[in-house]
Amino acid sequence: MLPQEIIRKKRDGGALSDAEIAEFIMGVTAGTISESQVSAFTMAVFFRGMAMSERVALTRAMTQSGTVLRWEGVGPVLDKHSTGGVGDKVSLMLAPIVAACGGHVPMISGRGLGHTGGTLDKLGAIPGYRAQPDLSTLRRVVGEVGCAIIGQTADLAPADQRIYAVRDVTATVESIPLICASILSKKLAAGLQGLTMDVKLGSGAFMQDLNSARELAETIVRIAEGAGLKTTALLTDMDEVLGTTAGNAIEVAEAVDYLIGKAREPRLHAVTVALAGEMLATGMLAATPEEGQAKAQAALESGKAAAKFSEMVAALGGPNDFLERSAKYLVRAPVTVACAAARSGVIARQKTRNIGLVVVDLGGGRRSTADTIDLAVGLSDVLPVGTRVSTGDALALVHARDEASAACACAALAETIEIGDTAPPPRPLVHARVT
Repeated sequence: MLPQEIIRKKRDGGALSDAEIAEFIMGVTAGTISESQVSAFTMAVFFRGMAMSERVALTRAMTQSGTVLRWEGVGPVLDKHSTGGVGDKVSLMLAPIVAACGGHVPMISGRGLGHTGGTLDKLGAIPGYRAQPDLSTLRRVVGEVGCAIIGQTADLAPADQRIYAVRDVTATVESIPLICASILSKKLAAGLQGLTMDVKLGSGAFMQDLNSARELAETIVRIAEGAGLKTTALLTDMDEVLGTTAGNAIEVAEAVDYLIGKAREPRLHAVTVALAGEMLATGMLAATPEEGQAKAQAALESGKAAAKFSEMVAALGGPNDFLERSAKYLVRAPVTVACAAARSGVIARQKTRNIGLVVVDLGGGRRSTADTIDLAVGLSDVLPVGTRVSTGDALALVHARDEASAACACAALAETIEIGDTAPPPRPLVHARVT
């Protein structure tokens, strides 16, 4: 069937057969289907959705578009995936924590999507770090170190790479069928034995309400379990920046401070440890998630998690002394400006998605697939919701390429960080657990 006929069928609300989905994905992989056709297909799926059978078929076709890894003599092989948020640098700490507790983590990460940052972009701030090694290197590093955070190689779910890039710039990121297929095709291709999902919920997430987030989590768990991959999901809060930074090099710096114990922002720490507990329990390295959390905390306090991160960076081409001298290696923006509070009061709300867009406008994210990211720009010292401030206090520090873009960012932040008279009621950090 012609690709345009497959697009037409979905556009008109029809259900695609396994064969039609497989044929379309085969064309995406081979390059015989154009970017405009991929864009039209994703938009049709966005508006028309997919039945569960179509979602499973799409995930299977994308998984089988490349190599599917098999691990022998290594295990348990575990991973985590986040649906994306602002300031979400959890993967940078989580992989070495789980490795320090006996897990093996071949973490396949992605670039930023829309207003959210991507782990792969953050890793680009570490000089020499090979985020897309060949599969033999991936196997070696996971076997020797216990973890490797990398991007998709040309071998693993290559169809997803093309579709992922198109979704970022065509406003089709939030489609549940496309999200599920993208996530699970990479994870299934990586040969995992256990997966923990971090489904973000709130103003800085793609799923902004509880029902949508739960639907996504339940769909991912159903598809994954049907494919033989043991999976649990946590629905975690993304109604404000996670941690105190948003950017690329800036977030890596915060991750380093976290691992060495210099600073651990409470919300960031709680989410990281909760996810570690789930991963360790899924991999039977802990009897319960609570026991897993205790083991994760011990790995941090002993310095074993930090050592695993250092080993991983060096094994993938980064500096041997990155953990000790990260300030030397990470790029810095030439302009730093404090965004001042216009009035006294309490930070009542962050329009978190808009904060992510501030980082994109500074150059820290992409507007088109061809854009080059400025690794140095972003935000630091972002005050959390509930903080009492006086007029003139810094709500955040803007790191920019020039004074003009810094001024624009400050003006935008003044609109996105709302100051009120009273603190808002506390929100749960973990809204739900889905198995």
